[in-house]
Amino acid sequence: MSDVKNILLVGVGGQGTILASKILTSGLMEAGYDVKMSEIHGMSQRGGSVSTQVRYGKEVLSPIVGKGSADVIVAFEKMEALRWLEYLKIGGKMVVNDFEINPAPVNLGKAEYPEGIIEDLEKKCSVLSVKAGELATELGNPKAMNVVLLGALVKAIGTLDDVDWDKQIEANVKPKFVELNKKAFKVGYDL
Repeated sequence: MSDVKNILLVGVGGQGTILASKILTSGLMEAGYDVKMSEIHGMSQRGGSVSTQVRYGKEVLSPIVGKGSADVIVAFEKMEALRWLEYLKIGGKMVVNDFEINPAPVNLGKAEYPEGIIEDLEKKCSVLSVKAGELATELGNPKAMNVVLLGALVKAIGTLDDVDWDKQIEANVKPKFVELNKKAFKVGYDL
């Protein structure tokens, strides 16, 4: 049986999905894991879907997370959680940002944003719902929601307490945002 763990981070362009993945990847490497990361930008600059796949373990041969094999999915936006649900393995965990970004059809009045997404997800899997946007705003910058979610993810994984996450943030975040992101990580971790 493989010891490889699969994490999928999904969101909308501009939410910091890739930065959170880079911090996670560097922390996993510090912890001694073999890590593979793959990112898909899609139409991210136009508010499209962005996904990052992170696989770690003793030996990882491929960066790709297949359908039904993600141990944890972190959804930076609620509708993205629905879009990627089929990638979650049975017994997997979903960390969902209770946050909405209207896709183009909703903005054009051709569709409505679905109601009750988190409640629907809770019927299908283990869900940690996080109001990361509100928490980041309380810290002074709503863009820090990505690191709030990263903190919640690290806590959900449960085996990465020995990693110096402050050091990983310092290595990956612009200096003027380091302190904010350290606080954001702690807020997410302490949920």
